[in-house]
Amino acid sequence: MSVLDRLLPSSADGPVVVEPMRRRHLSAMMPIERAAYPKPWSRGVFESELQQVRDGSRLYLVARRGRAVLGYAGVWIVPDPDGAHAHLTNVAVDPAHRRSGVATRLLVELAQRIIERGCVGWTLEVRMGSTGAQELYRRFGFVPAGVRKGYYEQGEDALVMWCHDIHTPEYAARLEALCAS
Repeated sequence: MSVLDRLLPSSADGPVVVEPMRRRHLSAMMPIERAAYPKPWSRGVFESELQQVRDGSRLYLVARRGRAVLGYAGVWIVPDPDGAHAHLTNVAVDPAHRRSGVATRLLVELAQRIIERGCVGWTLEVRMGSTGAQELYRRFGFVPAGVRKGYYEQGEDALVMWCHDIHTPEYAARLEALCAS
């Protein structure tokens, strides 16, 4: 147990805090990763992604209550002369905390931070069969833009979704409404 872990409350009733992902979070994240994905990322992949946070090309956040990690999300930021775009790499929530607003909190925080970094849109791939995730993304303004055939293991297709104009006052109002809900 780290010094920080001893100082943080362990209460299951405390507030949900969203903060930048750190290496110290990885041990608590890996069981969530394995529960969320049929072909989970390894700890080494996350370590590599966190190294790229330093150069500004990645952004990863965790949601936690006390010391318990409830979920995490990340983006790859792609520079563009007309405004950067972010590619949502992953969103995962502990099965015990799904449908409790954790993913919404993570996505709102990510959106706010990528907008601050000059992003004008973001994109993602989601499993065709993951209708719950698709509905979450639609609430954020994502719309279907195409299909990647056989994108996932076992040949499952991916629905490509885009959300444009995230730098506008209208999108800020959407995020505010999501926060209020």
